[in-house]
Amino acid sequence: NKPVTKNIPNKHVYLIHLMLNVSAQTTAERDLFLQESFPSGFQWATSSVSFKVEGGWSEGGKGETIWDRFGHEGLAFADQTADLACDSYRKVDYDVYLLRGLQVNTYQFSISWARIFPTGYRQSQSEKGAQYYDQLINALIASDIQPIVTLYHWDLPQALQNYGGWTNASIVEAFKDYADFCFSRFGDRVKIWNTFNSPWVVSHAGYGTGVHAPGVKDYVESSYQVRVTHNILKSHAEAWHVYNDNYRKTQGGKVGIALNSDWAEPSDPAKPEDVAAADRYLQFMLGWFAHPIFVNGDYPAILKDQVEQKKTACPDSVPAKLPVFTPTESQRILGTADFFGLNHYTSRLVSNSNGGCTSGPDGVGDFHPTVDPTWSSTASDWIYPVPWGLRRLLNYISTEYLNVNKLPIYITGNGMPTDYSVDSLTDTSRMDYMRSYINEALKATLTDGVNVQRFTVQSLMDGFEANQGYSQRFGLHYVNFEVGSRPRTPKQSAYLYAEIIEQNGFSSQKSKKFKAAERPLTRRLAALPPSEVPSQAKVVWEKFSSQADGKG
Repeated sequence: NKPVTKNIPNKHVYLIHLMLNVSAQTTAERDLFLQESFPSGFQWATSSVSFKVEGGWSEGGKGETIWDRFGHEGLAFADQTADLACDSYRKVDYDVYLLRGLQVNTYQFSISWARIFPTGYRQSQSEKGAQYYDQLINALIASDIQPIVTLYHWDLPQALQNYGGWTNASIVEAFKDYADFCFSRFGDRVKIWNTFNSPWVVSHAGYGTGVHAPGVKDYVESSYQVRVTHNILKSHAEAWHVYNDNYRKTQGGKVGIALNSDWAEPSDPAKPEDVAAADRYLQFMLGWFAHPIFVNGDYPAILKDQVEQKKTACPDSVPAKLPVFTPTESQRILGTADFFGLNHYTSRLVSNSNGGCTSGPDGVGDFHPTVDPTWSSTASDWIYPVPWGLRRLLNYISTEYLNVNKLPIYITGNGMPTDYSVDSLTDTSRMDYMRSYINEALKATLTDGVNVQRFTVQSLMDGFEANQGYSQRFGLHYVNFEVGSRPRTPKQSAYLYAEIIEQNGFSSQKSKKFKAAERPLTRRLAALPPSEVPSQAKVVWEKFSSQADGKG
């Protein structure tokens, strides 16, 4: 059916145009593989998250985080904890050696706020914690790998959560001071910063459904529209201004935010109500954070309208409340990004519905997300591979948020998990996922002219996956969590990613075999022999076995 354009509000025009263009494509045309390379200078990255890989949960003066508490209270899968995780706290050189094998030119990792400031405040500063990140940053630079640092990836100091965490307005000043310390301490070497990674997940899962730490289940007051998102946005803006005012001139870096979003495909593009529902889905997930930063300093109009309608329709059980930014706050938030960071994993088919007085995005937004039964599944019950959704989302972002300022898009996270029980090294499904998603980013870049400058595969290694513990594996490298020394073994996907990087995409030229120690080094790592991936993984482990007992 041909999409309908009559009686659609202006705010839905772009989505309609997109559907009109897409409707002319056959499935074969949509999924056609592009055998080309990315532009010169494209950034290839992989990533890790502090609480998922570091371990050393109480070492070096580190304070307790909300994920430490979550695990110790038995709330993660099989009562698992992140106490040791991948033991990356002791294995800096080992992890950097694996990065060299991939030949990535950038590595995105997060700092644990509680490892720097155990109580969340500067007066509790741990020098040992700061030295750990100095060591990691210096090792990356010595290997010619650019460090990209996320200030907050979900692991809030428990001491701050004891006073309400992100629901308490005082956290804005605390985060500002933490960011200031990090810029001052590491900014001479770190030139790209994410203030937050997937803040929607913090609000939705941490303070709404409660399936993530700190486990608060309060959609109406804490999460969905009131305190958490409001305080995160203000914290982000204050951190950006600290850098802009005090460090940009001397350090020359960039500060942005990594926002997560699915793509929302109208269940029936011929139905205006489904098209409008798909737009609401995007605005309630991506626009909730992107609109204040990239458009006008305020929440999307459709989000505000929905909340007001629900207040009128549900006077006895209001499902959502929305705070208001003052004109000064809006001005302070608008434009506080030097790039658009995007985490994307999956898509949904979205239809119009009547959410009634139910709290949460589906209820307040009056939309119903589903998946196509033909889409393949993964170990996660929310990640379904839909590669073409990435290309559509990139085009949407480019038009909706970057039409004026033309900032680059950095894909800051993309990946899928496999089950613990699945063949751990021959991860064919991840290889298919990676190849197809990277190719859709290539189409958006070369064919559509979207300014995509980086692709980040999540993640360097398996880790503690939040409430799923170690039961789901996102890594390019397998980690044996049954062994205290936590050996890593490259999976077949690591080999594929290194080939894609070497070709800078998918050129038809056959790539040469890459070597893990191919990059010249200025540190002691230079003496290590080359190690093929994945066949010589044991050799790599033996070279770093001393780090298992804390000697490294």
